Amino acid sequence: MSKKGKVLMAMSGGIDSTVAALMLHKEGYEVVGITMKTWDYATSVGVNNKKETGCCNLDSFNDARMAAVENGFPHFILDIREEFGDFVIENFVEEYLAGRTPNPCVMCNTHIKWRALLKRADAMGCDYIATGHYAQVHQHSNGRYFIRKGKDESKDQSYALWGLQQDLLSRTLLPLGTFHKTEIRQMAHDFGYPELAKKNESYEICFVPDNDYRGFLKRRVEGLEEKVAGGNFVDPSGKILGTHKGYPFYTVGQRKGLDIALGSPAFVTAILPETNTVVLGTETDLNKTEMKVNGINWMKYENIEDGMEATTKIRYKDSGTNGQLFHDGTQIRVQFHVDVKGVAPGQSAVFYEGEDVIGGGIIQRPMTD
Repeated sequence: MSKKGKVLMAMSGGIDSTVAALMLHKEGYEVVGITMKTWDYATSVGVNNKKETGCCNLDSFNDARMAAVENGFPHFILDIREEFGDFVIENFVEEYLAGRTPNPCVMCNTHIKWRALLKRADAMGCDYIATGHYAQVHQHSNGRYFIRKGKDESKDQSYALWGLQQDLLSRTLLPLGTFHKTEIRQMAHDFGYPELAKKNESYEICFVPDNDYRGFLKRRVEGLEEKVAGGNFVDPSGKILGTHKGYPFYTVGQRKGLDIALGSPAFVTAILPETNTVVLGTETDLNKTEMKVNGINWMKYENIEDGMEATTKIRYKDSGTNGQLFHDGTQIRVQFHVDVKGVAPGQSAVFYEGEDVIGGGIIQRPMTD
């Protein structure tokens, strides 16, 4: 047994997780590689679409296994298709049918990936689990574990990890958190894997590798297109502007692909599934100063004081907006100091104190200003 401990390393076959595994191996950890099969490619894209990208294809599995074998540590493939599909994919579909915009990567990290890893880590006698995310795990003086932003701001993935609970964080290693992507590419060369530095990275949803969520919904829900076709576009006052293709196929903030000419730019400002209505407005109509968030997971503190100042991110690439957090029953009400554009129900809201994640939750609805 290594003095550093035994770690179960999630390996996708890409540069980040491979380099992370080799870093831990070099540092003296007893590494066990594991690649998770989360979905069936053949059932996720149209029959005429031959594009296969992302982490769940045979080439990726082989790349992960080869790196492990060449460096003398074991590697396993873990089939979690049933666990993944029952929760992540069904949640993805249900959220769109409820008129919200889901974030499946957050749901997977929070409810599936880390739990699946920890369960297998315990079965294998591993002290830790590890991934190739660009973020850091720290422990506060109060004893609680929390996520801190990755050093490379352009690659920081702290936003997607807000849902991890204390038992998961206390066992998690994130080797890449204090490095820039350029350094990781150089490490791939130094470890003898220059081809990894050239490997394309996927930024798509893993079970929608063609990046066509509308097509996925149509294939997943029989007769959906017919059931929701012919709903109305309306303006903020309720005036009918035209018809649309079905409310699940639109997202708040969308401008392109509306197929309606109004003489000036129009944006989706609200989705009303109960009446199959999509509200269109101006870019200014997207501005909100408040929102409600539920499903809260606190990290850095067990709870917060009413009115706490924080920076809130409402999407992955959002730079964040300063405001105050207020308790509102089981929800948190976020009062922004300035207007925020495109608050989308279903997306994650993540609260930061400087570089540290205080906690996060799911956006419920933008409040009327």
